[in-house]
Amino acid sequence: MVRHIVLFKLKEFASAEEKQAKMSEIKHALESLENKIPPLRSLRVDFNINPSETWDLILTADLDSLNDVQAYALHPAHVAVSRDLIAPVKAERACVDYEV
Repeated sequence: MVRHIVLFKLKEFASAEEKQAKMSEIKHALESLENKIPPLRSLRVDFNINPSETWDLILTADLDSLNDVQAYALHPAHVAVSRDLIAPVKAERACVDYEV
């Protein structure tokens, strides 16, 4: 099994409430992919609670193989969330895939 970890740092927002609302929208959209993309065994999104750290969101997904990670990445539902919700507010992204 492969664990796919993605960290996101978001751009600055006008208010903390606006940022939290966008993070919640991204979380809901990403977590809904679990029911839409067959290779996903599990997917969850969490918020960083430590303000002294860089990253805002962490996505943790489990898939059977790196080929499944690629299929997930290219799936139209994932592409739509990435393009429409994440890309406009993303400042940075980091990713690690490892075997568990």
